[in-house]
Amino acid sequence: MSACTTCGACCASFRVDFAVQELDERGGSVPAGLAEEVNSTTCRMRGTDHLPVRCAALTGQIGRNVACGIYEWRPSPCREFSEADAACDKARARHGLPPWNAQSG
Repeated sequence: MSACTTCGACCASFRVDFAVQELDERGGSVPAGLAEEVNSTTCRMRGTDHLPVRCAALTGQIGRNVACGIYEWRPSPCREFSEADAACDKARARHGLPPWNAQSG
């Protein structure tokens, strides 16, 4: 996650839905206190369904120095997200940041 610790744009751009089985109270690892139940099969990270979007687990300032307060216990959509893919660049653009590959130049 080292490169992502200076960005965090994805955590403040997208809705994060995941299966209720990922909650710690249901045998998973995501802290239930940071999620809202959408229906009997789906949960959503708090803060990702509001405008402005900002996951409740995100700390710090977007584009400077950020951290995920539950990085080790984050839900599957967060685990599957990749830096420098199209969604990453879309999130970065929403926050006025250059595409990921442009910052390393």
